[in-house]
Amino acid sequence: MTFAIQAQRIFDGDRLLEHHAVLIEDDRIVKVIPNGEIPADIEIRQLVAGTLAPGFIDIQVNGGGGVMLNNSPCRQTVDTMVAAHRATGTTSMMPTLISDTRDNQQAGIEAVRDARAHGNAGVLGIHIEGPFFNPAKRGTHKASMIRSPAAQDIDWLSSLADLNVIVTLAPDQVQPGQIKQLANAGVHVCAGHTNASYEQIMHAIAEGLQGFTHVFNAMSPLVAREPGTVGAALDSDNTWVGVIADGHHVHPANIRIAQRMKPAGKLLLVTDAMATVGSEDSFFEIYGERIEELDGRLINSEGSLAGSAIGMIDGVRFMNSSVGLPLEECLRMAALYPAVFLELDHELGRIASGYRADFVHFDEDFRVRNTWVAGAQQTH
Repeated sequence: MTFAIQAQRIFDGDRLLEHHAVLIEDDRIVKVIPNGEIPADIEIRQLVAGTLAPGFIDIQVNGGGGVMLNNSPCRQTVDTMVAAHRATGTTSMMPTLISDTRDNQQAGIEAVRDARAHGNAGVLGIHIEGPFFNPAKRGTHKASMIRSPAAQDIDWLSSLADLNVIVTLAPDQVQPGQIKQLANAGVHVCAGHTNASYEQIMHAIAEGLQGFTHVFNAMSPLVAREPGTVGAALDSDNTWVGVIADGHHVHPANIRIAQRMKPAGKLLLVTDAMATVGSEDSFFEIYGERIEELDGRLINSEGSLAGSAIGMIDGVRFMNSSVGLPLEECLRMAALYPAVFLELDHELGRIASGYRADFVHFDEDFRVRNTWVAGAQQTH
């Protein structure tokens, strides 16, 4: 099946185009063409106003649609999460397991494999966040789950070669060589929930540490005589940093500082979203603890932040309107840069010939109107 999507504005990953259309055959993009070059014999789907952009890629999604992957690690949960976040412009994601038992981690991995095997194109792999954390920076992760990795843990994670895998760990809690082993196995290793010093992070980077999970949050801060994890994240040119742009986790000025410090392409948008996204419920439970949404913030019984209540379009809006970054860069942070991090930028993150037909169409108020995943359209 061949058709064309005609939009008021198209952002192809590099630039904004007007009076253009995207020619699609089955699940792939044929090319982007001026309106006057659309073949006369194909269907034209004309969008009313707004911007067509590459579909968003969220590399940290704990839940959505009223469910959490930890609570019910099965294919139905993964499918529900993907469906819930699609309405926020996310066309593909890394479902995320927070600190848990090995059995639950294994079940989560099988759930992701099952969803992919049943054709869910929105599932890219899995993000295993914990339990190898510093207890002092555990956040809402359950204290009894936190531990240091044993050799068999690293061997097991290194064996997951059939999946795109992110592992978030605390470099100050692992043994020398463990990050290197994971990196050599193709795992994307990120630092998070850590009290590591600047020197410890630099050693981890030398072993293959690639990124930082929700930068500024749950990590040793930058202070005068100890740059800490935050200082190392901002000082290292070859690492990626994810940021939760919801107005609660990180001050806009800190996001601007990070954007200026990091080379272009190294600052990514993530949601760290929980079950309330795409759900009418304003609360959920994790580890048997009730988490409630109050004024846009998710908090636990101690009053601490417990993930976020946003989708990717909310992060794009905040980065553009509150942080003050150009729309084009905000869209790259939500699609192209995560694709590069995951080494999937040969088929995701751009609107270009040969790429998968994943798009988000949103209006001037940042309301998602339509999405496409592998050429299949859904109206919101």
